[in-house]
Amino acid sequence: MPHFTGFGSLALALLLLGAAPPAVVGAESRGVVPSKSSKSYIVVGFVGGFVRHTNPHHGPVLLAQKLQESAPADAHIEVFENRHRRSARKTIIRLLDADHDGLLSNEEKAAAHIMLFGQSWGASAVVMLARELDRLGIPVMLTVQVDSVAKPGENDGVIPENVAAAVNFYQIHGFVHGRPLIRAADESKTRILGNYRFDYKQTPVQCQGYSWLDRVFTPGHMQSECDPHIWSQVETLVRERMKPDPASLAASPLPGN
Repeated sequence: MPHFTGFGSLALALLLLGAAPPAVVGAESRGVVPSKSSKSYIVVGFVGGFVRHTNPHHGPVLLAQKLQESAPADAHIEVFENRHRRSARKTIIRLLDADHDGLLSNEEKAAAHIMLFGQSWGASAVVMLARELDRLGIPVMLTVQVDSVAKPGENDGVIPENVAAAVNFYQIHGFVHGRPLIRAADESKTRILGNYRFDYKQTPVQCQGYSWLDRVFTPGHMQSECDPHIWSQVETLVRERMKPDPASLAASPLPGN
């Protein structure tokens, strides 16, 4: 599995690998009723720790707000607390159930366009949710983990085979730091876009609205949560998969590169 460091490497990796294709914004809120033929993008984020899903200082919440500004009319974007993974799964199933019969047909599952992202415990929740969707036969377009930290009994290092592409951002300093490596359960089905390390001792990020405990005991982990550069990369990865022409991915540079 390749290891990359820095933003230029991420852009290059995406070009070489040919990556394919609160606030809630959904088809219902825009007066659009999804049909079986529509491309309904479902984007689910998870915040870390004990953070509220509406906290405006945290990366997943800010990203959801940015995505909703120009999301397709058939997109649904929602952020959950990491402990509410079950609610997120139920929401996804409800959104995929186009004929509202309470069951997901093979057609409805195949039409899924799901992307998952999260930070800390929220990043681990991403992998756990993807694994639950795998057991239901529901595909996932993309998973993004930012400084992923697993709760006891969770495995956030192996990406299930229903995920088309996955990427991992991490830092290694402090009492709490992210998983440095993710791998695919089946490399023929899942493309690992990279494991990208960031060093906030060399390039610190100023964070607003965080407690002194965060600043003293988990400064690196805190900075991964508010780092605009990382979340800009995540935004690009999500937006590229909302484009109607996947071939345009190879010609689209990431912000700041």
